[in-house]
Amino acid sequence: QVQLVESGGGLVQAGGSLRLSCAASGRSFSSYSMGWFRQAPGKERSFVAGIGWGTGIIGYADSVKGRFTISRDNAKNTVYLHMNSLRPEDTAVYYCAARLYGSGQATTFRSTDSWGQGTQVTVSS
Repeated sequence: QVQLVESGGGLVQAGGSLRLSCAASGRSFSSYSMGWFRQAPGKERSFVAGIGWGTGIIGYADSVKGRFTISRDNAKNTVYLHMNSLRPEDTAVYYCAARLYGSGQATTFRSTDSWGQGTQVTVSS
């Protein structure tokens, strides 16, 4: 298993940008599909973006397509979420998830191997 630690959250004005990072410890990071999820107060945790191992198949939630970009650097054992044109409704705790093999599609993460502790993103209007 991998251990995951997110960073990069904070307070930003609407229309601004943030980059979240998720650093993984442990071997075989490149064999894991990685995903970002978020949970707003009073709502369930939901899929935001995912990137597969191997071919790196990528998936996004409709609400973030065209604004968020997921990427990974296997040499650094890190996955990123670049968030542009942020909106108040993007406010949430953002979590990183890992699943051995799979793909970047949301269905891969119905079962996960590891979760991070989360990082708060707050977008002010």
